[in-house]
Amino acid sequence: MLQLVNVGHKSLADYGSIAARGLVAEIHRLAEPLQGKRVVHLSATAFGGGVAEINYTLVPLMADVGLEVEWRIIKGAEEFFNVTKTLHNGLQGDPRSLTADELPADEYDFVIVHDPQPVAMIDHYATRRAKWIWRGHIDFSTPNQEIFDVLLPSIRRYDAAIFHLREYVPHTEGLPETFIWPPAIDPLTPKNMALSAEDAEYIVDQFGVDVSRPLLTQVSRFDPWKDPLGVIDAYRAVKERYPGVQLALVGSMAHDDPEGWDYYNRTVAYAADDPDIFILSNMNNVGAVEVNAFQVHSAVTIQKSIREGFGLTVSEALWKARPMVAGRVGGIVTQIEDGVTGWLVDSAAGCAEACVAVLADPGGARDRAVRGKETVRRRFLTPRLLRDWLALFNRLSGDETAATELVTAAVSA
Repeated sequence: MLQLVNVGHKSLADYGSIAARGLVAEIHRLAEPLQGKRVVHLSATAFGGGVAEINYTLVPLMADVGLEVEWRIIKGAEEFFNVTKTLHNGLQGDPRSLTADELPADEYDFVIVHDPQPVAMIDHYATRRAKWIWRGHIDFSTPNQEIFDVLLPSIRRYDAAIFHLREYVPHTEGLPETFIWPPAIDPLTPKNMALSAEDAEYIVDQFGVDVSRPLLTQVSRFDPWKDPLGVIDAYRAVKERYPGVQLALVGSMAHDDPEGWDYYNRTVAYAADDPDIFILSNMNNVGAVEVNAFQVHSAVTIQKSIREGFGLTVSEALWKARPMVAGRVGGIVTQIEDGVTGWLVDSAAGCAEACVAVLADPGGARDRAVRGKETVRRRFLTPRLLRDWLALFNRLSGDETAATELVTAAVSA
């Protein structure tokens, strides 16, 4: 069963004063020949993760510029989601569990399939009028090849494929026309909207943080690739130089994720009851506004990943003009120019050194952060993502003139 997601309404006009100069006009130009085109997004879930977060903004903005757009999710038994979770993590399992009856694809002009879970739906349409686009949101550069071979025949049937980074494109023959563009954040959501320093301080104070002392914050899941234990090591090294420093590790927890809870408990144990370490999650009533407040109030924001798909928490912190120290991995390196808009590090010791540099020279750190905010404005906000999708729709419709923006983004498999 494919369930329709209610996304509400958004207006592109609300982004006019935020988006890069000329972008809104470009979006309207690209949208003009697409008026009335029918689009459907297909994904595994409407809650949690970057795909859902992006679609709650992207889908209503597509509608606002004149497309007839829907977002549908897979509604299945628990056993199905056990398979798809494993598929997402290790590209394992066989997603061929949906039939053509569940999606009348001929009613659409463009079918957008997100990530591996529903990728094989295309196999049920021997003939099709719609253009099918597969959007891979994770790193496919070094998959278990035996497992990836289950998905590859399906991927090859698509009209286009999109990845975050060139490095994430699988090394294989026969891929459809492939494009590279990064995800984006919505600057108008509660997590990213403008929040005064006074309001942020008030919110953070409610969690026991001493707002008169410097705070380091990492916002991420509790998992080994985000390296919260390494962040604690870095904090302890910084504390030798700045005894008043505090650390907040802010994440989200799912009731049905035992692996996440195991690593959360490891992180709590590693903190060793340090009263200046705050380990917080949605279980402590930390939501989008609270995440915003912690980032705005922090002297240093951290994303010390040792492996990363893209890491939009970096753009979120930079959008708030906060100094950012992050791991030199994955999509993070496309968001931060080391030494110019932030700090890229390779170890806990390097993370500590960068944090000390921020605390020692807050003015210089602020200058980097302001440059980082401008980078996010130009490259990592939702209107730019909308522009990319419209350009691709034009290209797949045969209008090369309207889609010149994508020519330089195309790569050969």
